[in-house]
Amino acid sequence: MLTILGFGMIATFLVLIMLKKMSPIAALVLIPALFCVFVGKGAHLGDYVIKGVGSLAPTAAMLMFAIVYFGVMIDVGLFDPIVRGILRFCKADPMRVVVGTAVLAAIVSLDGDGSTTFMITVSAMYPLYKRLGMSLVVMTGVAAIANGVMNTLPWGGPTARAATALKLDASDIFVPMIPALAVGLVAVLVLSYVLGLRERKRLGYLSLDKVLEPESETVLVGAGGSGSGSGGTSGKASGGGAGTDAPDGDDFQGLDPVRETLRPKLYWFNALLTVALLTSMIMEWLPIPVLFLIGAALALTVNFPHIPDQKARIAAHADNVVNVSGMVFAAAVFTGVLNGTGMVKHMADWLVGVVPDSMGSQMGLVTGVLSLPLTYFMSNDGFYFGVLPVLAEAGAAHGVSPLEIARASLAGQALHMSSPLVPAVYVLVGMAKVEFGDHTRFTVKWAALTCLVVLGSGILFGII
Repeated sequence: MLTILGFGMIATFLVLIMLKKMSPIAALVLIPALFCVFVGKGAHLGDYVIKGVGSLAPTAAMLMFAIVYFGVMIDVGLFDPIVRGILRFCKADPMRVVVGTAVLAAIVSLDGDGSTTFMITVSAMYPLYKRLGMSLVVMTGVAAIANGVMNTLPWGGPTARAATALKLDASDIFVPMIPALAVGLVAVLVLSYVLGLRERKRLGYLSLDKVLEPESETVLVGAGGSGSGSGGTSGKASGGGAGTDAPDGDDFQGLDPVRETLRPKLYWFNALLTVALLTSMIMEWLPIPVLFLIGAALALTVNFPHIPDQKARIAAHADNVVNVSGMVFAAAVFTGVLNGTGMVKHMADWLVGVVPDSMGSQMGLVTGVLSLPLTYFMSNDGFYFGVLPVLAEAGAAHGVSPLEIARASLAGQALHMSSPLVPAVYVLVGMAKVEFGDHTRFTVKWAALTCLVVLGSGILFGII
């Protein structure tokens, strides 16, 4: 019964948000609360929610201060040169813009954190998509899939979890998987090329001069669209025709290259601070929430020494902070009920149990296939610490090594990054002003295809 109710709860949530019958925050709170009552554990709802909130509180804190930090970096002009370089490469060609999105997301993903990847990618690419009238779900989809493939880096999380759960060396899992993951990245680039050609066919090829006004070459949008800071100017997005996900006439808030928030004399300080922050994250010198808290405080204090200016910068990014942190705490209700009622465990046990004995020698393939739905419908912690050991034991009974099982378990990460249980995805869709349901409807099929490419490559190369 718990298995049926678990799948029913997830299906109800996805259907309602994809049909736009409920907002994600409302669905994440009300649907699990209702199903908790159906399970007969309504009296324990408070305990489940508090436990879920407690587990996600560090993530919410990290996102809050990360948004403030990168919002300030955008305001002061740290990423303006990146945007100029991307504009020159893209040349207002929709195909190049989509490919550039994939490349940028993959490169920035080297820091191992999806939230920062999405903040930087959207900040750089959003203005160009708006000016060209391109579909914003193409941007969010390509960025999420590229980040999902790169999420398998040892410091990204899944590989470390698999190594810990199965008591293996992370390098023994990851290094042999590099060829398969490289094929996955190639698949992302091919996908972005195809989607870019589709956008080019729809919109045509424009020259850069037609798209960019003289003062707009360094246009950059701030977190949450709050780019109209002190001294900023706003303009309309040209070419905002069919295919954009914002309503017609939606104002495009741009940042003026001579805006008062720019701090050119502090450019290298801000660049070194950002490099130091990302290095500290990778080296795990301090917890990520603490790093972003310190980084945001330093960035505000040095760039805006006057308290009224600091308050103005915080207020400029407050909308996005509230939306994202609110979404994370709402997701805590969903995960709290899933875990607290035992629905996740029953769903996982059922999925493992339906694997026939004849497939025992193919447990690597089975693990890879199961990683798609399981990492989408549950957290990485739940999958790697709860389900993967069971799959590894089943594989060992049929002569399949734990290393093969661990490598296969990484195949589903391209899809996992668009899961409603991943806080970073709300940063992505929030900054891009895309409905979560639209993002899900567009991305899931392409992400699943990319996962199968990674899995198939791993089997072909004899890695899995």
